[in-house]
Amino acid sequence: QVQLVESGGGLVQAGGSLRLSCAASGRTPSSYAMGWFRQAPGKEREFVATISWSGGTILYADSVKGRFTISRDNAKNTVYLQMNSLKPEDTAVYYCNLDRQSCNIIRMRVLSPWGQGTQVTVSS
Repeated sequence: QVQLVESGGGLVQAGGSLRLSCAASGRTPSSYAMGWFRQAPGKEREFVATISWSGGTILYADSVKGRFTISRDNAKNTVYLQMNSLKPEDTAVYYCNLDRQSCNIIRMRVLSPWGQGTQVTVSS
């Protein structure tokens, strides 16, 4: 089983930045895509961004395109999400997860149980 630990969330003013991290451990596949998701109060969890094992395929939800950047460090089994120009509507609990293919991550088809997530709150 894979364990995921997200960190880096916090309270920030609109226009500010945060950098989230997610470390994967346990029985990870030999290669896998990773993704970020978020769930705002009263809403369903949604896809935010995904990156392939090589980093050659990166995809974003339209709502974060141009403001968020996903990256990864395979040696550390860690994925990052740099969030700039934050808006109040970005307020949510952010989660990471993985799958062998980025196309599955976009469809919310993931391999691991969800972690605790990290809270991001953007004040206006």
